[in-house]
Amino acid sequence: MTELSDAKRRIIEALKRADSATALELAETFSTSTTAVRQHLDALEQAGLVERFEGPIIGRGRPAIHWRTTALSRELFPDRHGELTVELIESIRSSLGEEALDRVIDQRSSEQLAAYKAALPAGTVPVRVRALADRRTAEGYLAEVVDADGDLLLIEHHCPICTAATACQGLCRSELEVFRAALGDEVTVTREQHLLGGDTRCAYRISAAS
Repeated sequence: MTELSDAKRRIIEALKRADSATALELAETFSTSTTAVRQHLDALEQAGLVERFEGPIIGRGRPAIHWRTTALSRELFPDRHGELTVELIESIRSSLGEEALDRVIDQRSSEQLAAYKAALPAGTVPVRVRALADRRTAEGYLAEVVDADGDLLLIEHHCPICTAATACQGLCRSELEVFRAALGDEVTVTREQHLLGGDTRCAYRISAAS
């Protein structure tokens, strides 16, 4: 894949975070002209990394053109597991059985939980959740935390283990359990969006425990 300029990569990342945006919205985000943004978008479209579509009709006139990333753009982001991981998963499943694969996932979860507990500072729930998001971003998940009606949403805009998780959805289940254990009993964690369920990202709602 052709190497992207910093400006084009920033546009890709902005679209990845926002789901979609107009050229004007992107221009305002980067304090540049819509002409410059459109030139970058046209080049990215030719490379197959973004696509345009008509947004909702608001008021009179034609709907605005929105832009979003394509599946090909995922190759621009870190991918920690590829074909070898899938082959290993299938080898464990076929030679040792599903229970053995579950034990491997449980062991990974235990190690992941220990690392997260060591990385999360003492403090309020927002402080801990944002520290978790920072850790997940360092692992390639492009995570952020947003306020949502008194709760917090931990949003992951990229999944670096998507290929492996598709072959073994127990990985997704275990990550939800790890989040719950890492953040403690004072909160509840529920998955509201799931990439493998057809959403564009994974998102977890973190609420105060009743």
